[in-house]
Amino acid sequence: MADMPIPHGSSPNDTAPDLSTVWLRVFLEVARHGSFTVAARVLGWTQSAVSRQVSSLEGALGGAALFDRLPRGVRLTEAGRVLVPHAEAVVASLHGAVRELTALREVAGGRLRFGAFATADAALVPQALAAFRTRHPGVRVSREEGLTPALLNRLASGHLDLAIVSTTGGVPLEPYELHHLLDESLYVAVPTGHPLVGQGPVRLAQLADADWISGSDRPEGTLLDAALRQGFRPRVAHVVAEWTAKEGYVAAGLGVTLVPSLAAGAVRPDVTLLPVLDEGAPARAVYAATVRGRSLSAAGAAFVGVLREVAARNSAAGRPCPPGRIS
Repeated sequence: MADMPIPHGSSPNDTAPDLSTVWLRVFLEVARHGSFTVAARVLGWTQSAVSRQVSSLEGALGGAALFDRLPRGVRLTEAGRVLVPHAEAVVASLHGAVRELTALREVAGGRLRFGAFATADAALVPQALAAFRTRHPGVRVSREEGLTPALLNRLASGHLDLAIVSTTGGVPLEPYELHHLLDESLYVAVPTGHPLVGQGPVRLAQLADADWISGSDRPEGTLLDAALRQGFRPRVAHVVAEWTAKEGYVAAGLGVTLVPSLAAGAVRPDVTLLPVLDEGAPARAVYAATVRGRSLSAAGAAFVGVLREVAARNSAAGRPCPPGRIS
C-alpha cells in the first residue's frame, strides 16, 4: 500500500507506515474471532501464517502490541482497539473499489456518455439505447445531439466516450477510431403527385431543374454533395433545418429534398420517397467514433456492439423505410 499522505502540520519526515491491506484484513479476522486459530481457519491459512502477518503489522506500527496473547485465544490491546475502526475503513474502501471495478468490467455500473447526429436519433439510437438499458440497467447513460464536427470536438475534449457520426460534411475522421455501423442510401422526398412517382429509382440528374430544400444554401458539405458528384449544382430555394419542416415544404409543393435512410421511417403520409440509384460509393457512412489511443470502457464497447446489432437487424429487415411511402 502506498505511503499515506502527511497530515497538515506534520514534518516531512513524520510519514505514516507503509501498511499492507492483507495485514489489516488478517488483523480484523483475529480481532473478530479472538483467536489466531479460528482466523486461520476462516482465511484458509495456517495459524503460523496468521501470526506472522499480525507480527508484521505490529512491526510496521512501531512494535506496539495489538493483542494480548492469552492461554486461550487473544484479546485486543488498547492499541488494537484504536486500530480497529481505521482498519475497517481501509478494508471497506478497498472492497468498495473492487465492487465498482467489477461493475465496470461486467457493465453492471459506471457511466456512458455519447452523442449522435439528428437523423441517427430517428431510429438507430433509440432502438439501441432501449436494448442497452434492458441489458445493462445499472449503467448511467447521458446523450447529446449535434452535428458531426461538434460531436467530434466534444469527443476529443473528453466530454463524450463515443460519438455516432457520419461522413456528411467532409470532416476528417482519420484521427479517430471508427467502428462502422452502416452505409446509408438516399431518397428524394417529393409531393405525392410528382411526375416521377411510380417510375422506380431515380438519378439525381433527373431533378436537376427542381427547387431543392436543404439545411444550407450551399450544397457543399451536405447530402447534396451527391448532386455535385452527379454533375449538377442544385438550386436551393429554401433553407430549412428540421426534417419535419423540410417535409412540410415538400408536401406543399415548394420543392424536393434528400432524405437519408435513417430518417426515412418518419416521413409524413403526404410525401413520397423516391430511391436514388446508388452510382458508385454509398451516399454516406455512419460510424461510432472513439478517440484513438484512449481506452473504451466496457459500457462503451457494449453499446457499440448493440448499435451494430440494431443497424444490421434494420438493414436485413429493410428498415427504417416505411411501406407504402416509397415509389
